[in-house]
Amino acid sequence: MKKSIFTLVIVVLVVAALFFAAFHGVGDLIQPVSEGVVLGLDLVGGSEITYEAVIPEGTDDSALTEGMEVARTMMQQRLDALGYTEASCYLSGERRIVVEIPSVDDPEKAVRDLGATAVVTFVDADGKQWLSGSDINGAEYEFSATDATGIARPHVTLELTEAGSAALKAASQSVLSRSDGKNYLAIRMDDTEISAPYVSEVLDTSTVIISIGSTENPEEEARYLAKIISAGRLPFQLSTAKQQTIGASLGEKSLSTSLLAGLIGLILVMLFMIAVYRLMGVISCIALATYAALFGVAISVLHVNLSLPGIAGIILTVGMAVDANVIIFERIKEELRLGKTLRFAIDSGYKRALLAIIDANVTTMIAGFVLLWQGSGTILGFAVTLLIGVALSMLVMLVLTRILLKTAVGLKITNLKLYCA
Repeated sequence: MKKSIFTLVIVVLVVAALFFAAFHGVGDLIQPVSEGVVLGLDLVGGSEITYEAVIPEGTDDSALTEGMEVARTMMQQRLDALGYTEASCYLSGERRIVVEIPSVDDPEKAVRDLGATAVVTFVDADGKQWLSGSDINGAEYEFSATDATGIARPHVTLELTEAGSAALKAASQSVLSRSDGKNYLAIRMDDTEISAPYVSEVLDTSTVIISIGSTENPEEEARYLAKIISAGRLPFQLSTAKQQTIGASLGEKSLSTSLLAGLIGLILVMLFMIAVYRLMGVISCIALATYAALFGVAISVLHVNLSLPGIAGIILTVGMAVDANVIIFERIKEELRLGKTLRFAIDSGYKRALLAIIDANVTTMIAGFVLLWQGSGTILGFAVTLLIGVALSMLVMLVLTRILLKTAVGLKITNLKLYCA
């Protein structure tokens, strides 16, 4: 009895702490949900940026169409890499790309980040270009020693194509032959010089290291540079044609309507569980409320970008959480009808239901990971809330409800009518 009372007190304290953390936060560690979650453009508005491609002369229609689609894909990849997972990117007309970014703190920075074409060039002291972005296979951030000193520093490693390696060899030979002391090969991104290392030998290699100069945060700068280059060099230079701040396309009404619908659905589900499963239904409702609080803490800590598809993912996982308890409770009822003791029926019911619950949730998580891997924009938002919800629902509905049921038995609440027997 004392052990059950102690367990119940611990559960109550933990649940209360989760609700407090979800609504009020915990110092700098956990922000309240209202501050930690970033709402999508369809809920809170944001910035709309229109880019226009500067098309080289002589580009035919087929090349233009294909190039613009490549540019749109790369732009979406860049949005995802920069953390704008709820942003949308689509073509407008023959040579325009429209980007919608919700809840941006600095729209001008977004314009600078996305407007950069990430054209990397290698030039000598006379400005002659020897290599370009098309000669680069990829870029990766690394933190290691790059010279004889053995001191680890943040840098970006570029992997060159076969043609790029040949061009680099020719460039290094040319630079080494200079007699004016300007024996360096500058590395530029767009028109900004990133590094200008001196060449001391012929560079016959497919790997090039870009060292980061004296900046406030060289590690962050190296990571950013690697992401931008990895996103791919856009086939055309993009110029900003229009930028505007827009209101929510669905607005507060849709947000409040969605939340109200979710709340009504949650209340109806709770009433159904109590009516059908009695004490087990009450325990399920406690677990469901705990799940909601834990979910709020999780999306706040992870700073999830939340749009209507993301809300749909949350509501879907609520249904899945209750479904897990329904399976368990039905198994417990079956055991009780066979004349098993209450404690044995609870253990047996969980064991019999466990495989089916794990199978259903794992297959859902696989689908979520596929969406996270292949998806972009709002699809990512849905995938993130789905994965978080499925993981937490398994934890809460399999662990907490079992603890509460055993606690009820320990407190001598053993009337089988309360367990639908």
